[in-house]
Amino acid sequence: MLTFFKNIGHLLYRIWFYILVALPIILFFPFLFLFCIKEKWYPYFFWLARNLWARPILLGMGCPQQVKREQKIEKNKSYMLVANHTSMLDIMLMLRVSRNPFVFVGKKELSKIPIFGFFYKRVCIMVDRSDTKSRTGVYMRAQRRLKQGLSICIFPEGGVPEEDVILDAFKDGAFKMAIAHKIPIVPMTFLDCKKRFSFTFFSGGPGLLRAKVHPFFETKELDESHKASLREDVRNVILKELQRKKPTGIKY
Repeated sequence: MLTFFKNIGHLLYRIWFYILVALPIILFFPFLFLFCIKEKWYPYFFWLARNLWARPILLGMGCPQQVKREQKIEKNKSYMLVANHTSMLDIMLMLRVSRNPFVFVGKKELSKIPIFGFFYKRVCIMVDRSDTKSRTGVYMRAQRRLKQGLSICIFPEGGVPEEDVILDAFKDGAFKMAIAHKIPIVPMTFLDCKKRFSFTFFSGGPGLLRAKVHPFFETKELDESHKASLREDVRNVILKELQRKKPTGIKY
């Protein structure tokens, strides 16, 4: 009986999440639509997404944020933002961590989500990982966005890992792009998103969301030959932080 009531609670918590995701989009639709028409207006869209979408969702879910910064992101500078990926809350938390406007690079399947997908495909850089042309096009679109003074955000695992994997292998894209455009990589560890709202349906609940911003990796002196070592160095920083809070039964 106790399990039954717990599952009802988890179900209601998830329904509440989707209401919180949709409600600000519906309320501010005219402004969101206006600011996604032209790329040069994107910083206004980002401000709305950060303050009037991500913030109410996290507060409404009972998930206050605690961000520890070992190095601060400078205003009006472009970066490659990377973090571990375990939950849909990662998107909202990333928006709260960085005040600098950035563009997500993500899989095109997310554009199919009702309401959210409408704006996702207009303001994010979508990639079809099964299509070589699509992957190549990402670099061109990212270059255009970087020239506009924006940053780029990629979850380098390329998706959410299996439930018992603490951190999956990283894909090359974020590191290849950072080297090509000579922008610093900002590694971040998200410690609680899986616990608060994982992809396991009957799970999750309110609580603190901790994020740690690690020292940046500079790429100015690097070339393509450093891609693999850079990828593993960044992954090891995030992995080390996760291992300090390693749940029982997690692989790494």
